[in-house]
Amino acid sequence: MKLPRIINSLLETDLYKFSMGQAIYHQFPSYETIWSFKCRNTDVKFTEEMVEEIKEQIKAYCELRFTEEELKYLAGIEWFKRSYVDFLRLWQPRYDEFTITTDADCGLSIETEGTWLNTSMYEIPTLAIVNEVYFRMQYDYNELLESFKEKLDEKYDWLKTNKYYIGVFSEFGMRRRLSAEAQEMAVEKLSHLNDTMHSASKFVGTSNVYLAKKHNLLPVGTMAHEWIMCTGQGDHRHNPAYSNYYALRAWVNEYGVLNGTALTDAITTDCFLRDFDKTYSTLFSGVRHDSGDPIEWGEKMIAHYEKLKIDPKTKTLLFSDSLDFKKADEIFRHFNGRAKVAFGIGTYIANDTKVPPLNIVMKTTACNNMDVAKISDTPGKGMCKNEAYVKYLQRSIKWRMENDK
Repeated sequence: MKLPRIINSLLETDLYKFSMGQAIYHQFPSYETIWSFKCRNTDVKFTEEMVEEIKEQIKAYCELRFTEEELKYLAGIEWFKRSYVDFLRLWQPRYDEFTITTDADCGLSIETEGTWLNTSMYEIPTLAIVNEVYFRMQYDYNELLESFKEKLDEKYDWLKTNKYYIGVFSEFGMRRRLSAEAQEMAVEKLSHLNDTMHSASKFVGTSNVYLAKKHNLLPVGTMAHEWIMCTGQGDHRHNPAYSNYYALRAWVNEYGVLNGTALTDAITTDCFLRDFDKTYSTLFSGVRHDSGDPIEWGEKMIAHYEKLKIDPKTKTLLFSDSLDFKKADEIFRHFNGRAKVAFGIGTYIANDTKVPPLNIVMKTTACNNMDVAKISDTPGKGMCKNEAYVKYLQRSIKWRMENDK
């Protein structure tokens, strides 16, 4: 490696990887998935030197093991069970499940293939490695870090002086962070906001479990799109238009009323609401927005709760789609007093510099040798290798919406 080790702990990932991981371990241990990397920036090119460094960094990540201290921390989180923590004691990443080449328009191709238990865990560290390698090798990193610090100080002052009022928020930026150093700098800085009596905004935690442990913050995260896609589309006996039904049922089987924030847009929010009946709407403490117009989505969710005679003020609307403080302020002011409003803010906190951030993803593209896809509320956010399957999924959703009343 030419750079210092980027991932230094297996806790250095988003909490929802463990939340989903436990449910996968108990209910879907034999499921197998393929994950594919994509860079959406059309002007970005990874050099061969970058690709070699990414390989070496991922090899170093695969050498890590959980420490007993880390396992004890996870065991202290209310919804994690001893059986899963014992499994993690034995778990290790496997480099032979990665295929990394230069065979892509951007110069970097990454695929992982293996059990869902394993491959799910690779997504966040891999994206963090790709980001940090790119920004350290493409630019003068110290100059980028200085611009990051300046912008971070400005953001902190905005919240401290109540220029923006965003209520409760968390940091969600590991997958697209400038660097591990920058993310920790942001988390540490924002944690001091709570010492400021006059700030109307409250920083409650981070999705990065390693930083949450280190800085005594709340680790935040429940489920991602992969959960709905694989539980709903990874079994050929399932109609994929009912993916949310299978996902919600399996989640409640694992957690009951704990750890309950449902993601709504894996196959459109309108289709999700067909399965988010009074039982699930009561059991889940809230819902997360990740695509589409946030105001329209929030109004739709409030109307849904009211239709079911559930007080929306008892439920959390968590917004997490491409947010900055100005946008969060507008959303908060619109819904404040009508529901609990919270924000998960990622790239804007963890990678705001004088150069544009990368728009990179790793998505599940197959489960149990079958295509899987996401049909979000924003066109173009999905990723699937088989366009015929996407059209089939769209037809299934359309049929259900028109015929399953």
